Amino acid sequence: MPKFMLIYHGGGRPETPEEGEKVMAAWGAWMEGIGADLIDGGNPAGMSKTVSATGVADDGGSNPVSGYTLINAADIDAACEIAKGCPILEGGQGTVEVAEAMEM
Repeated sequence: MPKFMLIYHGGGRPETPEEGEKVMAAWGAWMEGIGADLIDGGNPAGMSKTVSATGVADDGGSNPVSGYTLINAADIDAACEIAKGCPILEGGQGTVEVAEAMEM
């Protein structure tokens, strides 16, 4: 079965411990719903730098990626259906980029 990367953009950090518990519960419930197709629940991303042929540049305090998850799905449409339930989409705070992790 193909693997897909769910790459998160945006979102925010909870402002209170109570909000943090609510957010973590939503993420846990969503990942539990993915079931056996969840390969790696992933993690939030720290601050990044961009490496190119000309050197290394700071991303100016704005990370293009805020986290990731790795899943199995029959195809990209099925992966997008799973992504539609992601808590980062609640309130329009973030987006999920879906891409197949190509086997080499």
